Amino acid sequence: MNKKRRRYSLNKKGQVWIETVIYTLIAFVMIGLVLAYAKPKIEEFQDKAIIEQSISMVKDIDSLILTMGGQGNQRMISLGIKKGVLKIDGVNDLIVFEMESKHTYSEPDANIVDGNLIIHTKKIGKSNTVTLTRDYREEYDITYQGKDELKSLSKTSIPYKLLISNKGGDKTIIDIEVS
Repeated sequence: MNKKRRRYSLNKKGQVWIETVIYTLIAFVMIGLVLAYAKPKIEEFQDKAIIEQSISMVKDIDSLILTMGGQGNQRMISLGIKKGVLKIDGVNDLIVFEMESKHTYSEPDANIVDGNLIIHTKKIGKSNTVTLTRDYREEYDITYQGKDELKSLSKTSIPYKLLISNKGGDKTIIDIEVS
């Protein structure tokens, strides 16, 4: 009788361990399923927030340029880029921000005009490329460190400091330097 009780007790302990392992595996599967759905949504919300911050950043640069004042004036602005690339295009007199995003900011291949800013979303596979463009061709000659060239600023943990200067001229030259 004693041997039967021991066997029954050992079987019961084994059953408890098997149930514990099965319940733990079920819990991991459930967590995995939730994360598989939630992670892309979280990334999409993060991208939306970054796009909105980037719109604000380009508008701040634009506002600074438009309120620069006369020849010789200089202003400093600090920019943090979390994702994407800010391009200072001296050749075409543009300031462009471009980033790859999971969020579809606007109808693909359609432009949204927000003040002086043109926002364009292009669908590429499962992701999008969102481009914010401010065109200064009619108003100013944009240069980077005194030259008509393209400068790209990518994400960094330390904010960029842009020195924006009004150099004057027949067509006002706005020079941008990164320090």
